[in-house]
Amino acid sequence: MSRRYFGTDGIRGTVGDYPITPDFMLKLGWAVGRVLAREGRTKVLIGKDTRISGYMFESALESGLSAAGVDVSLLGPMPTPAIAYLTRTFRAHAGIVISASHNPFEDNGIKFFSAEGAKLPDEVEERIEEMLEAPLTTVAPDRLGKAVRIDDAPGRYIEFCKSTVPDRVSLHGLKIVLDCAHGATYHIAPSVFRELGAEVSVVGGSPDGLNINHEVGSTHPASLRAAVISRGADLGVAFDGDGDRVLLVDADGRELDGDDILFLIARDRHARGELGGGVVGTLMSNFGLAAALEALGIPFERAKVGDRYVIERLVANGWQLGGESSGHIVCGHIQTTGDGIVSALQVLAIMVREGQTLAKLLGGFEKAPQALVNVRLNAATDRGALMDSESLKKAVASVEAELGNEGRVLLRPSGTEPLIRVMVEGRPHLDVDGLAKRLAGEVESLVD
Repeated sequence: MSRRYFGTDGIRGTVGDYPITPDFMLKLGWAVGRVLAREGRTKVLIGKDTRISGYMFESALESGLSAAGVDVSLLGPMPTPAIAYLTRTFRAHAGIVISASHNPFEDNGIKFFSAEGAKLPDEVEERIEEMLEAPLTTVAPDRLGKAVRIDDAPGRYIEFCKSTVPDRVSLHGLKIVLDCAHGATYHIAPSVFRELGAEVSVVGGSPDGLNINHEVGSTHPASLRAAVISRGADLGVAFDGDGDRVLLVDADGRELDGDDILFLIARDRHARGELGGGVVGTLMSNFGLAAALEALGIPFERAKVGDRYVIERLVANGWQLGGESSGHIVCGHIQTTGDGIVSALQVLAIMVREGQTLAKLLGGFEKAPQALVNVRLNAATDRGALMDSESLKKAVASVEAELGNEGRVLLRPSGTEPLIRVMVEGRPHLDVDGLAKRLAGEVESLVD
């Protein structure tokens, strides 16, 4: 079945543009309720990030679910991985996240978790899309769903995060700067790290509904780098708007992406005999990560870009650890989805156990130079036709010929934004920046 609404990470778009509208969210809540309904009452959790539009969509989803006879538990602003965790612990039938992740506040979206805290299976998403075509009907008045607010949700998740590192691991003596992107971690992450003993300062911790991800967070690390250096911190931790991504900054202001984090966790768990198989990366994962893991005897496999595809390969292989260079890290022995706070804590636990700085822990780990250029599309752009363009194929072939066996090219439409991502990776002597800009220019000419 071809999907009309669901993308790689739920449903996402600009607020006010269909389907990111209140009337659609009402119908979506009803359709989800009808698909998930079983005998007796069905319970669904709803959480959101800090976008102003979250209030509107929360109410619309709640109404639709109630009309379908589904009970609703409202969590308020909470990180996406918190909703996955709480869906399991409350024995709910599903969890709904109102968030557009790292996108600006003008965007919003809906993501779903199953009762097990995993992304909804494709067949369930397809049944929801089918139900959206049916007329909305309301159950009998005595069967309408009720709504309650779970006031202690933040405390429950804070304790879960703290439990993912051993009791003997204390962060006393570490000076940390947290960048919460004015997003869903703003009232969670500082408490987690402080209660584990760290000295914490915060940037991006004052959401106003409009400033989520604005020049802060994992997609804009300059603010965090400056704060780490000016405050003499041991490291910085940056989350995105919904808290499922994380990037780190070492004491010298050097940015560490998901590949660095994945390598540190994989090497540590492998050395302690706890890795449980290999590691799953994506098509965007750096050559250097694959080579470093191979040198350690750790199997490595690439999945399509998107944490759902990483998780699919982990499940298929029976492995536990995977992630993306963007900072989605899946620690399957702990969580069912990418969790920025949990992933950062695993790295901090390694620092404490080894008594080493981030820079020393990454000594000897070298990544191939990689250039990424995003080309924004307009509303009229046909992505399929653009990607099939003969002129673009010739341009790619020309760059690949220059790279030879010492690099690679990847062009792909973003699954979450109106972008074509152009990535060129190669050995240090190659001009990957220039080659990426050349290809991006070809894409731009086709868009124009």
